[in-house]
Amino acid sequence: MDINALFFTLAILVLVGMYLYTPLVEGRARRVTEEEHELSTLLAERDRLLNSLQELDFDFKLGKIPSEDYPLQRANLLQKGADILRKMDELTTDNSALDTDARIERAITERRSDSVPVEGASDTKRGVTDDDLESMIAARHRTRKEKSAGFCPNCGKPVMVSDRFCPACGKALT
Repeated sequence: MDINALFFTLAILVLVGMYLYTPLVEGRARRVTEEEHELSTLLAERDRLLNSLQELDFDFKLGKIPSEDYPLQRANLLQKGADILRKMDELTTDNSALDTDARIERAITERRSDSVPVEGASDTKRGVTDDDLESMIAARHRTRKEKSAGFCPNCGKPVMVSDRFCPACGKALT
């Protein structure tokens, strides 16, 4: 082997090593908080329950599940799903949405000339303009819109934004 080829191979190995080592040095890794970990766990559990519910419905339609057991099993899965969604709402509900509601209510109360003072509202007018009020309402609508995508056009059951297919009937959502 030629000495130049040996140095060239060594240089390539050093460059590849530096390239692979760079992410470790930069510290791009982000620490996952306990809340994010719990939310991820709840999302996985929700997906598992949705799959179980779809399988239960499918098995019932095929006749694998007795008709007397089906309502009880379905109710249990739906209750577990509701509990998980409630926990997810508790984790994802931030105080900014509540603060936005309070600010909107305060601004509306201040605009009414015949209103009585609301507890927690400031005595001085804060000068909230129509544009401010509209932006607060739009922000509140955006937070509400992220939760549900509406209803399935085929069966009318509620669907989420992340759903590609209806969890009840399996129709593709576009």
